[in-house]
Amino acid sequence: MVVSDPIADMLTRIRNAVMARHDSTAVPASKMKLSLARILKEEGFISDFEVVRGKPEKVIKIRLKYYENKQSAISGLKRVSKPGLRVYVQRTEIPRVYGGLGIAIVSTAKGLKTGQQAWRLGSGGELLCYIW
Repeated sequence: MVVSDPIADMLTRIRNAVMARHDSTAVPASKMKLSLARILKEEGFISDFEVVRGKPEKVIKIRLKYYENKQSAISGLKRVSKPGLRVYVQRTEIPRVYGGLGIAIVSTAKGLKTGQQAWRLGSGGELLCYIW
């Protein structure tokens, strides 16, 4: 199936899996989605991910993270820059999400970075999404 916005599709699959209390979800693999999954794992929003080789295409299996009270580590996901309206930010314009409790993901010239990492590098880029 052809998707016009693969990042939004990935975020929606994760959001739906969290709402349904699934242990894991699968998304079609790409380099950008692998980088996004790596950032989610480093920041503690998911427990793990792996690339599974399927028959038609590779798939990223994302294992969601839950606490003892069955509350998900991910409270919300929001796509910011869309194919119809791209949003770019400079270093000084990178937002803080929920006062630092969430992260902004920025696509920089050096790859996908969290807002904080991009700010430290001194580079801006396309503001992909917020995760809290």
